[in-house]
Amino acid sequence: MFELVLHVPEEGVEMVSDALESLDALSVSVEDADALTPQEHAMFGEPGMPAPKAGWQRSTVTALFPTQALADDAARLLQVQDFFEGAALVGIKPVPEQDWVRLTQSQFDPVEITPSFWIVPTWHQPPAAATQCLRLDPGLAFGTGTHPTTRMCLRWIATHPLAGQRVLDYGCGSGILAMAAKVFGAGPTDAVDIDPAAVSSTQVNAAANHVQLSAGLPDLAQGQYQLVLANILATPLKVLAPLLCAHLAPGASLVLAGILSRQAEELQQAYSPWVDLAVADEQEGWILMTATARTP
Repeated sequence: MFELVLHVPEEGVEMVSDALESLDALSVSVEDADALTPQEHAMFGEPGMPAPKAGWQRSTVTALFPTQALADDAARLLQVQDFFEGAALVGIKPVPEQDWVRLTQSQFDPVEITPSFWIVPTWHQPPAAATQCLRLDPGLAFGTGTHPTTRMCLRWIATHPLAGQRVLDYGCGSGILAMAAKVFGAGPTDAVDIDPAAVSSTQVNAAANHVQLSAGLPDLAQGQYQLVLANILATPLKVLAPLLCAHLAPGASLVLAGILSRQAEELQQAYSPWVDLAVADEQEGWILMTATARTP
């Protein structure tokens, strides 16, 4: 493998990246060329929302090619194009062979939710202290236990009685919350998502963990539940307020995550016609909000 490395001004990044892909690059990545220097200009945006600025003033564009000849040809062809003006060739260098599977696996360790409940990748042995665990590998769907929002939801599930309760996991991603609810004694459990890939991921993960649940698109959710979980983001949670609350049985628990600390009040206002939301947990700027459904 060989890397072709370029410095490209902001206005040329998209065109150069497209050209590299058409020249049979195996991959193209873009990074801030001025990162960790006094010239670095950070871009920030709310999670799930676009950054205020589309790109950096100067980017490092790296393309991976299977042979040096292909990398050399790509560099030569790019440098004579009009859209390459202002860009520069940094160099072409070989990429050392690595065991990419082992390297990826090394980045994911077991995640402690409580001292006795852990999320454990399949290539690890469960810790000795883990009396309950879920086996889950990183995949296409969100939810491996590493993000604060997922950990807070899992911690809530692990510390509240769920025996026999009917549970809805809305926006299930990997299905981790629905599976955890079953591990802690929940009754019939529905896991739904608008993404068919998430539904498939949930079905595969549930089978691997010998967990019985129903997974499908949102219309699978019918009737009322004793527990409704939704780990999404604040904006869709506000839109979903009437729908989620309609699924709450009298006295049921509502658990919401994917919310930044500063968004607590707007979520409380959005849900106030049905429930009284309160902050139940907080971690790394994210909060968990819960409520109990009102009884007639």
